[in-house]
Amino acid sequence: MQTFAAIDIGSNSCRLKIARVVQHQLKVLHEDREVTRLGGSVFETGLVSPESMAATLDALKRFYRATQLHGADKVRAVATAAMRDARNARAFLAWVRDETGWDVEIISGLEEGRLIHRGIMSNEPGTAGRCLLIDVGGGSCEISLSERKRIKETVSVPLGAVRLTEEFLQSDPPSKEDIARLKQFIARELRKAERRVHPVEVQTVIATSGTAAALSEAGKSLVSKQRAREATGKSDSLTPTQHVRKLTEKLTKMTNDERTSVQGVGPRRSEIIVAGAQVFAELLEAYRLPGFRYSSMGLRDGILAQMLAEQDPRATAHQQFERDRWESVLETCRKYGVDPRQAEPVRQHAVQLFRDLDPVHRLPPEYLTWLETAAMLRDIGKFMNYQGYHRHAQYIIANSEMFGFTPAQRVITSAVARYLGKSRPEPTGRTMRQVPPEEHEHVRRAVVLLRLAVALNQDRASDVLRVKVRVYPKQVLLEISPGPTGAALELWSLRKEAVYFREVFRRDLFVTLV
Repeated sequence: MQTFAAIDIGSNSCRLKIARVVQHQLKVLHEDREVTRLGGSVFETGLVSPESMAATLDALKRFYRATQLHGADKVRAVATAAMRDARNARAFLAWVRDETGWDVEIISGLEEGRLIHRGIMSNEPGTAGRCLLIDVGGGSCEISLSERKRIKETVSVPLGAVRLTEEFLQSDPPSKEDIARLKQFIARELRKAERRVHPVEVQTVIATSGTAAALSEAGKSLVSKQRAREATGKSDSLTPTQHVRKLTEKLTKMTNDERTSVQGVGPRRSEIIVAGAQVFAELLEAYRLPGFRYSSMGLRDGILAQMLAEQDPRATAHQQFERDRWESVLETCRKYGVDPRQAEPVRQHAVQLFRDLDPVHRLPPEYLTWLETAAMLRDIGKFMNYQGYHRHAQYIIANSEMFGFTPAQRVITSAVARYLGKSRPEPTGRTMRQVPPEEHEHVRRAVVLLRLAVALNQDRASDVLRVKVRVYPKQVLLEISPGPTGAALELWSLRKEAVYFREVFRRDLFVTLV
């Protein structure tokens, strides 16, 4: 049974969740959380302060010991808004790697929203309809629209509770002028968000993170359950919009010491709860939503769900994950003017070569996905300029938002798509310097397979050629069945690849027509 660990290095707190795979489902073994306020100095100065670094590293060391104790087979650590903004983020994450061995990913706001969505949809009941998901974190707010458990749209706006507190709330309690400026900023960002996410006919509103938890708990203490039932006609799990506004106004008038004593808020949350509450109140009112239901699920659960989906083909989430990931590839094709139908024959041949030449290339199984993706996206660089389009394709793939692909996976995929012209992957080249050294040989081998697949599809007007692969100890034979217009160009193109094939695989490549 595999054990996974997910770590969320947020702007306000660091969180850990460890789970074991039991009968193709996740069973939580351990959770931990530490408020480190990593984003506090970032949103003020643009740099992570030494104090925040030290506090965060102490928490991560504790998390590391927990992963060792529970025998985690795979650990994925991600950082969010504070690390996206910090000028010294790379230096800090290098320090984390030296102390823990973890390569922390800085994920985008959109990827953060997608992972939160996956975590909720994998664990929360009552999410089959049209749902709006709200996550107000320390540095950003992710708003996602989901329908039938599939994400329709997501947007990330700079409305995190720590960020807004540092920027707008200078006194305790906040002045009317500060609150007015804060509301104006929130309204402006929400108008931008509404252009992307249209919360019409939403059946369920689910909120996650510490701010939502505090508002949900505090609402129970400040508003009677009976009044909540009478006002909404729904269960007590819903925190109505009018009660969020009432609670927000009360918290805004309190001092920090007074807010600390409010049920569900506590000493650390009290410092940032006013900004977070204002975001929720303004959002619910602007979008005319009845209220929200709090969920304890979040980013860590999405990370764990994705790890399970990637590693266990028999898991319920696996097929959905694969469908969503492939739809993201197709959407990227359409965005940059690539017809998926024209790219499909290359993908088919790449898949066949990957499988038939397995005794030769010995690539890890996950490289089949990277190879398929590179086959579909290899021409997107033409969107920028036909000249040098392989270089442009590499840049677009590496920097595009594609669901289900980590930054490292996008870099590998982009490298496979990059070397289809005259250039070859060299360790000192600009592209290969971004690829982890341990993946260099894998990339070289995948590049050869994709070059062969492209060579098999030189004449797009002809039918897809059939190819039979024969593997011998010292050579590989490709037997080509010509299409209606012949296969002379493909034959010539394949034979040109024989030299590089020999260089990479130490076997001769022969091509013949049958």
